[in-house]
Amino acid sequence: MAKATLEITSGNVPTRETGTTKKVVKKKIDDYPRWPDDPAPMRFPLPLTLKIAGFIIKNKLRRNPKFAQVLQLEPLHTCNLTCTGCGRIREYSTSLKDVLPLADCLAAAEECDAPMISICGGEPLIYPDIEKLVEGVLRQGRIVYICTNAMLMRRKLREYLAAETIRRPDYVEATTKRLIKEDLITEKEAEEIKKGPKDSSKPVISPSKWMYWNVHLDGMERTHDLIVEREGVFKECILAIRMAKILGYQVATNTTVYKETDMQEIEDLFSYLGTLDIDGHTISPGYDYDAAKEDMRKRLNIDPDDFFLTRAAIIKKFEKIEEWSRRFRFFGTPIYFAFLAGKRDLTCSAWAIPTRNIGGWKGPCYVMTDAHHATYADLIKNTDWERYGVVDGKARDPRCENCMMHCGYEPTASLGLQSKSGDTWKNIAFNFGSLPAPEPRGAQINPFNGVSAGNGHLTGHKDAVNG
Repeated sequence: MAKATLEITSGNVPTRETGTTKKVVKKKIDDYPRWPDDPAPMRFPLPLTLKIAGFIIKNKLRRNPKFAQVLQLEPLHTCNLTCTGCGRIREYSTSLKDVLPLADCLAAAEECDAPMISICGGEPLIYPDIEKLVEGVLRQGRIVYICTNAMLMRRKLREYLAAETIRRPDYVEATTKRLIKEDLITEKEAEEIKKGPKDSSKPVISPSKWMYWNVHLDGMERTHDLIVEREGVFKECILAIRMAKILGYQVATNTTVYKETDMQEIEDLFSYLGTLDIDGHTISPGYDYDAAKEDMRKRLNIDPDDFFLTRAAIIKKFEKIEEWSRRFRFFGTPIYFAFLAGKRDLTCSAWAIPTRNIGGWKGPCYVMTDAHHATYADLIKNTDWERYGVVDGKARDPRCENCMMHCGYEPTASLGLQSKSGDTWKNIAFNFGSLPAPEPRGAQINPFNGVSAGNGHLTGHKDAVNG
């Protein structure tokens, strides 16, 4: 099946040196490489789909009632940003200098045996052994997502290119020229790359069909920089995504929706990202972490009720999500999207996406901490799962009342725990279906709509957009 080609006649991209935007003329989507052994562009590559499906079938045949589908692995909670609404850097403020040893990280993946590992944090690219961690998890035969704010991502990409000088000097020479031309690296950085790696024994994060960069994007330039509380972050995300795609990496994005989120802006963002040939998107409503709410009141003088969503407000925000899932490259299931739109009732299956961090196995879930367990088995056995979630519209725990996050409800949908007739075929058709083509309108969208005046919500919340 031939690849569809989209010519962009007026796509807006940031330049590296000035931070301004320029036009890209007749740049083709299929200039960015795809993996040649994929028989056709599917929403989720066939080998990855079969690996996850096989894992689920194996556990169901064994009548295993609870098993990990995705491991949220947090090797550290240190971060180079202070995103408004982030619970991690507030909840674990006393252990921001601590790291989880590499051996413990790899042992956690083996222990729960999830087929997919989401390396998050904090900012995982700060982790001293991030390259060894990615390499080790890939050697275990797992799918890897590196959840990053992208501020250090291009440095890691340059390290990969430097390592390639040993094996493919001609490729590095040609690629650095292209990257300079597209304002993704400087002449000085190109010269450093061509000198080769500083330590040839050190692993690098190389392109792999089993790995994704998962870049955090909560809106266009002004909105995203407002939420992450630093100017220039959105531009850096786009530069890093463009560079990664040129080098042959798979790239996804993750977006969190809050009360102030303009959903038309998010729709336009996904249309724009299509011009960059992003491989997939995840989207989820935010969760009102107690630690984040306290920080909002004290540091930002913001009422958390003006930032976080109620369950009814989430359903209103996501009223178009099913349509979007057909138009854009969303990862997930149509059942979860129907749940977000208020058309299905699901219960929480937080045990399927456990979190392992410095404190241990976080219980009961990614967003709530009642205990840290020594082992995954202990988390499963000694958590009273009947105390949590929302059942028939009633919250078993008040903290669960407004949660509709994918880390709790997506596994319920993907595992068919509350299935209805036809759900299996809906999931198969969605995940084995063709990858949605980029929308031509995306090339007309300029996402660089101004800065947020300094420290995000602290100083820029009410500032007018600088066009």
